Amino acid sequence: MTSKIKLADGGGGEATARLIREVFWSRFTDPELRKGNDAAVLEWSSGKTALTTDAFVVTPWKFPGGDIGRLAVSGTVNDLTMSGAEPKFLTAAFIIEEGFETDSLKEIVQSMAETAVEAGVAIVAGDTKVVNRGAVDRIFITTTGIGLVEGEYYPGGEKARPGDQVIITGTVGDHGAAILLARGELGISAELESDVAPLNRMLLPLIRHFKAGVRAMRDPTRGGLAVTLNEIAGQSKVSIILNEAQIPVLPEVRGISALLGLDPLYLANEGKAIIIAAPEIAADLVGQLKRTPLGAKAALIGEVSAENPGLVMLRNQNGGGRVLPMGSGELLPRIC
Repeated sequence: MTSKIKLADGGGGEATARLIREVFWSRFTDPELRKGNDAAVLEWSSGKTALTTDAFVVTPWKFPGGDIGRLAVSGTVNDLTMSGAEPKFLTAAFIIEEGFETDSLKEIVQSMAETAVEAGVAIVAGDTKVVNRGAVDRIFITTTGIGLVEGEYYPGGEKARPGDQVIITGTVGDHGAAILLARGELGISAELESDVAPLNRMLLPLIRHFKAGVRAMRDPTRGGLAVTLNEIAGQSKVSIILNEAQIPVLPEVRGISALLGLDPLYLANEGKAIIIAAPEIAADLVGQLKRTPLGAKAALIGEVSAENPGLVMLRNQNGGGRVLPMGSGELLPRIC
């Protein structure tokens, strides 16, 4: 018989201790975590520290290419990476609905543990709460990440300059389209997986090599490529001009978007990065990305301009164009 999470599992007594031992400590093995203290005491080299926090409420919790556990670790690692920080430590808090299957929780925790190993980070502290049925939709995870910024330079959304080149590390819209299909509400089937992945091992060596030539990096999650570039344009008080023909989009994503009246440039990504790079290094940077598994479809897709600050423009093959607005609301709720 499949066991399920009970309210007592979040009550702080023996049931909670057993859940921590059997589900979490059996998979999260960092010695500092397993001391069982209220806080982890950590040591690393001197330098700037990057700190980020995030919450993950994706539905369904498991989808082609990943699950909420892989998403939680990858998303936190990637947020640190975009600031040029080497991810070091993560904490994770779980809010679990009474009746959630214990085997499903074990699968999620195992996925987190494997993704942490992939990214080279340690999960060093956490918390677990169990709530009444209906108080939460199955399982939510919140994370905090700490990273170390080495050296004096780090990329930022305010550092884009006219003439800089815009790079995307792969196809856009994969995660958003995969979640749409996984919800099973559309009557559409396609072979499509989320791109969810930690990007630090691919991107941090490029920052160390090219240094100030890497002006800005962002992961285009909610709101996709279009919204993220609007944010950068606003931060740097520049405009960004994209070439539509150069933006890589999978045929499956393009087809789903067309069928549903969506724009793939606004769909979420969880394993891609936007890089704003100095023009003299951009082609070399793309070449190096293409030699990595996660960057094989990297492309130069546009440039930064001083005209019309704050705007993002999309040029088509016929020489015409349109503004890509910031947009309002969220195309797909519960996407991450």
